Amino acid sequence: MLRTITKRIHQVSAGLNGVSAAAIALVMLLTCADVVLRLFGRPIPGTYELVGYFGAVIVAFAMAWTSVERGHIAVEMIVDRLPRRARHAVEALGAAAGSALFGLLAWQCRIYAADLMESGEVSPTLGVATWPFVGCIALGSALLSVVLFVDAFREFRKGLHP
Repeated sequence: MLRTITKRIHQVSAGLNGVSAAAIALVMLLTCADVVLRLFGRPIPGTYELVGYFGAVIVAFAMAWTSVERGHIAVEMIVDRLPRRARHAVEALGAAAGSALFGLLAWQCRIYAADLMESGEVSPTLGVATWPFVGCIALGSALLSVVLFVDAFREFRKGLHP
């Protein structure tokens, strides 16, 4: 059952990572078009605003997949020297703490997104609603929290069984 859940979480993480990659391409095209059009005195209004918002989506949607792929920076000089059980315990505690932190972030971003939606807040230049971007941060953080929770559970089990 854990394998099925893990597989599904990995699929969702990979999908959001694909959205993140598409957002990077969009930001790149938008920035290049803005630079070229500036040469002709016709910059694209709101480029800075959109790059900032899409930057939040890029980071939020890539976090879970990066964690699945073990792509985050980790300093393991001390942990690698610990006995097997202690190593797995440290890994499990770290993943559990990360899961709690990103779960809290997801919860608070969800509340903030709802407040933004209720107030009708929009961006200053383009008048784009800001709540969907905060919602994306909530979604990405929630998914990372689940990935880290599963990692913590897996590391805890490894520490118990040889």
